[in-house]
Amino acid sequence: MRLHSLESRVVTLFIGLLLTLQLVGFFVIRNTIDSNARNAIEESLKLNEKILLRLLDQNAQKLIQGAIVLAKEYAFREAIGTHDTETIVSTLSNHGKRIGSDLTMLVGLDRKITASSSSAASDDLSHSLQQSVAALIQTAEKSGSAASTAIVDGKPYQMVVVPIEAPVTISWVVMAIPIGKTLVSDMHELSLMQISLLSTEKNAEGKNGWISNVSTLSDQQAAELAQLIPQPEKKISYLPNIQIDDDQYSTRIVQLAQDGQASTIAVLQLSISQAVAPYQKLQLTLLILTVFGAVVASVISAITARRITGPVRQLAETARRLGAGDYTAAIHVKQKDEIGDLARTFTTMRDGIAQREKEISRLAYWDTLTNLPNRALFTDMLEEAIAMARAHEKSCYVLMMDLDRFKHVNDVMGHRFGDILLNQVAIRLSDELGTGGTKPARLGGDEFAILLPNASKEEAQSLADRILRSLEKPISIEDQTVDLGAGIGIAGFPEHASDTQTLLSRVEVAMYAAKMGNSGAVIYSPDIDKGSQQSLSLLSELRAALEQQAFRMYVQPKVGLDKGQVIAVEALVRWIHPERGFIYPDQFIPFAEQTGFIRQLTHWIMNEAARACSIWNKQGMHLKISVNISTRDLMDQDLPIKFAQILQHHQVDASSFCLEITESAIMDDPVRAFQTLDRLHAMGLDLSIDDFGTGYSSLAYLKRLPVDELKIDKSFVLKMEKDIDDTKIVKSTIDLGHNMGLRVVAEGVENAEVMALLKELGCDQAQGYFISKPMPSTDLPAWLEKWQQNNPAA
Repeated sequence: MRLHSLESRVVTLFIGLLLTLQLVGFFVIRNTIDSNARNAIEESLKLNEKILLRLLDQNAQKLIQGAIVLAKEYAFREAIGTHDTETIVSTLSNHGKRIGSDLTMLVGLDRKITASSSSAASDDLSHSLQQSVAALIQTAEKSGSAASTAIVDGKPYQMVVVPIEAPVTISWVVMAIPIGKTLVSDMHELSLMQISLLSTEKNAEGKNGWISNVSTLSDQQAAELAQLIPQPEKKISYLPNIQIDDDQYSTRIVQLAQDGQASTIAVLQLSISQAVAPYQKLQLTLLILTVFGAVVASVISAITARRITGPVRQLAETARRLGAGDYTAAIHVKQKDEIGDLARTFTTMRDGIAQREKEISRLAYWDTLTNLPNRALFTDMLEEAIAMARAHEKSCYVLMMDLDRFKHVNDVMGHRFGDILLNQVAIRLSDELGTGGTKPARLGGDEFAILLPNASKEEAQSLADRILRSLEKPISIEDQTVDLGAGIGIAGFPEHASDTQTLLSRVEVAMYAAKMGNSGAVIYSPDIDKGSQQSLSLLSELRAALEQQAFRMYVQPKVGLDKGQVIAVEALVRWIHPERGFIYPDQFIPFAEQTGFIRQLTHWIMNEAARACSIWNKQGMHLKISVNISTRDLMDQDLPIKFAQILQHHQVDASSFCLEITESAIMDDPVRAFQTLDRLHAMGLDLSIDDFGTGYSSLAYLKRLPVDELKIDKSFVLKMEKDIDDTKIVKSTIDLGHNMGLRVVAEGVENAEVMALLKELGCDQAQGYFISKPMPSTDLPAWLEKWQQNNPAA
């Protein structure tokens, strides 16, 4: 059996599982036994503590009865009355011996010891004993008799006191017996536990330590125990684990007597090792069963594994032959279990491999959406066409096309609609090529290519023109009409490139040039590559334009629809290039955003807007100015500080400005964007959501944004007088904005019908070419005067 084979792994798995379960069970049982034994010991110690206290109570009752008998003896009372000290001492001694009292005393009413069975004089008795007797008598005065434990000469005693009455109390009898060997032996015989009596003793450092008085342990063990018991002041009553020699004990500490600094305790101990000893045989038996089970499991698992792995090895050999292309390999496994199912599945797999290989080949070279050749197949076709053209000294051309506004259609209408649209475009391209022509190819996304073998430049240009005219016709899909355009690049062999990759690269450059210049179709020329290189220097040109004051601020008015009054303007930036002339924002703003230059541009336009606002205010023109801010601006945590400095410099109020933000700018980093917007709004700046309705989370974030205005995207406004669906969208947006307490602005108003319809729908403000195209900010006062003349109501 090989080490890394399936058979060995199955055997190892079975044995491993069994051993794991057995070992887990073994340790769980052992821990349970240990835990239960400790719990039982703790409960037993609590019970033994009660027994000890009960024995002490019984001894105390015995002493009290003996003392009562002595107190009632007539001769003893007569001796007390005649002060016959010799008779008193003799009586005390004889009576104490009869009941086993080591110390019997007569105490006067002044609570001083007048006679004692001890040979020592009363003055020699310890001061602590005098105090204990006095305290005990004080208790007996209330209850008739009293019992307690006291420490005499460092040892614990049980002490009782009863009055001698004739008939009034004339003296007190005190009897005491030591708590010692007898009590310890009785407790040990009753419970088989170890019991030790420990008393405090001052050590060399002047601190209290324990010494053993009486113990069922050996002297050495008792001394070791005294070292392990915590100091008296810690007042610990239970120690779950104490190690003495090779045995472990659970220990309970019972306070017997406390006299000032002196203390005596009883230490009750039960052996943990003895408690778990009866279960050790059970653990050994369990361990033997574990080993035996592992051996049996090894044999059974080896047999089972061989029955499984034998057919699997046959199937593995069959799979190797199938992998080599031998689809005739026979499978002889006849089992009716899962292995048999696997064998039958192999047969089905063998029959399906050839079909799947054909499908894989199709997927590798054909676009699944349009069923046109994909980039890989088109590249192969182009290489073959170039080879044929080179051999016959002819030319071939490639057209590469990218659709305009397709991304916008995808975002607004959804990907399913976009897929249908791509299919329709593929059909139109195929129709233009005709049944005998070359099929178009889809290179990816909305990018298509057409190969024209043995064609001239004029033929390629003519086909490109036909395709562009074809795409000018609107495409109707599911009651929606879509207007599409395209940029087409043209390049050919051998005029523009001598190999496939270079030709594809240059036709792509031509295509992008066509899209950037809205030129329809562009034939590749080296000048286009120069234009690409020029884009690399655009950033330095932007910086130079800022330094040379080549930017201009344009404004576009916003009109209140209720009275037709101009109440606001939007600030826009234009670039006057020294060589290329007037450059629109679409040609440099995206690049500025990509490089981060947009922050400097935003600072410039805000400064220019504040300067213009200050001038207009002095002229009596109080207009709110809207300024666009981008994603990069929102990520700048210092933006509120920068704007505050600009406003302070030009002495204009923050309420004169409205900042327009697109939903996509917020979505790039909502947390940081919200923080920046909250600070801007707190300054008094109005906030507006630009192009509202084109984002995919407008409602989700609108309620969280501190906005004051919604700008309806112009794509919904441009043709709303002709499209009832656009009208519904605009009306819903207006109602939504008003319900949230926001003003609503519609941009893209290009005719009187749309403006009238917006007013009817309750829109607050309008902006668009119908009112005015963007104009230089210096032209606004003259235009505003003319507007007011043409609109007296304003």
